[in-house]
Amino acid sequence: MAQRKGKNAAAPGAAAVPRKPSATGGAFESELERLRALLNLMREHDLTVLEIGPDSRSVKMSKERGMTGMAPAAVPVAAAEAAPAGAPSKADRDSESFLSPMVGTYYRAPSPEAPAYVSVGDTVEPGQTLCVIEAMKVFNEIKAEWRGVILEILVENGEAVEYGQPLFAIRKMG
Repeated sequence: MAQRKGKNAAAPGAAAVPRKPSATGGAFESELERLRALLNLMREHDLTVLEIGPDSRSVKMSKERGMTGMAPAAVPVAAAEAAPAGAPSKADRDSESFLSPMVGTYYRAPSPEAPAYVSVGDTVEPGQTLCVIEAMKVFNEIKAEWRGVILEILVENGEAVEYGQPLFAIRKMG
């Protein structure tokens, strides 16, 4: 019996599994595998919404509130007073999103009786605590990365947040 050499050579005693040549290329197949893995995660956790960012690397998965029987989330006041649908809001034009650095539960204050770390209209400094995110029973202080003004708080107290999810719209200041 002749032995095969090279990349596709089978280990001694193992059956060789022929590889089907790809007409679409390796990059497409790896993206397809990634998408399948994301869909399996969604199915496993009963998630209904998948958002893939413009860079194709950031991903957000969530449950659509209307589909679970839960009441829709309250719309922040700043969003309710925004421009008509389709027009960019003031926060969209003048701000940068401050993204969640982790998965967990968002809290506006250190305890239920304490005042919120920040409110709409507050000026924040680099290193100032904006909120806490609880993950695995650990409360992590989330700090501002730049000086700016809070234009909008994009999540509700006690809401589960995902990595990369926008938490605040902040207008950067020099």
